[in-house]
Amino acid sequence: MKRAIAGLLVLFLLLILGYLLFVAKQIAKGSEVVEDHPADVIVVLGAAEYRGRPSPVLRARLNHALVLYLKGLAPYILTTGGAGGDPNYTEGEVGRGYLSHLGVPSEHILVEPEGTTTAQSLDAAAEIMRRMNLNSCIIVSDGYHIYRSKRILEAQHIKVYGSPRPGGEPTSSASRRWLYLRQAVGFMLWQL
Repeated sequence: MKRAIAGLLVLFLLLILGYLLFVAKQIAKGSEVVEDHPADVIVVLGAAEYRGRPSPVLRARLNHALVLYLKGLAPYILTTGGAGGDPNYTEGEVGRGYLSHLGVPSEHILVEPEGTTTAQSLDAAAEIMRRMNLNSCIIVSDGYHIYRSKRILEAQHIKVYGSPRPGGEPTSSASRRWLYLRQAVGFMLWQL
């Protein structure tokens, strides 16, 4: 009986590992796909900010969103992200300030300043989109982050295109594989 239970446990663990590897491979494939397509809004996932200034990662995401906006692919940019431990600034508000400083009219910038996780930020972004009757978006983040982000918004019945920021993937293949596996675990936990 103990062997049967141990065998089932090993089989279960192998199935989970197989699933994670499959999802990690999908994440890797999707991390390089650029779907610059007309949409209702460009959603920029937050990243760290430092005392009101975007970190290099957030700045790169915002710059990429700005390029898409200037190409006329969407009339709005929605910046996301909560305080992340900073009592004075949120990632979403820092994103708005940065884009406004670069000439994007404030009425074209939407902000989600509450989310502390990707899922929370995207759920709140989806709610903003529903209220404004926006049905499609281009998601801007690092490539490894696009797959899970797209699935979260698609579960909210939003048409989603991915546009990873340039230079967002680590150069080491081991680091990339680790990121893809970590994102696969995050995706599996979100599904549960």
